[in-house]
Amino acid sequence: MGRHYLFTVFFFLTGVAFVSAQEVPIVTLGALNKITAKLETINVRQNETVKFGTLEITMRNCRSNPPEETPESVAFLEVVDLGHSGEPTEVFTGWMFASSPAVSPLEHAVYDVWVTDCKMVDPSASSDSE
Repeated sequence: MGRHYLFTVFFFLTGVAFVSAQEVPIVTLGALNKITAKLETINVRQNETVKFGTLEITMRNCRSNPPEETPESVAFLEVVDLGHSGEPTEVFTGWMFASSPAVSPLEHAVYDVWVTDCKMVDPSASSDSE
């Protein structure tokens, strides 16, 4: 009985670790075009690049606090502006905080981008990116 119990616990724990390893972080961003007043919600998977206007946004990492701690989601983003000429210009690289967007904001004349959430998702789920 003892061996069966240990095998079951080992199998369960390795199964959980396997499932966790399959999950990837995805960040939810709020994005505003200040000229058109168009507001969008964008979901970006880790190391994925999405376009918003002339911006290309890549999320390298994101994390959220567990439910028993103070709510906080943070994401490490790289934002490049292609402009109308297609010349890439890095406009932001760093951590953005959902609870304090003014701590590390994207400073751009036309666009605002901020973190609203970070979660882990199964990669076999369909992409919500826009």
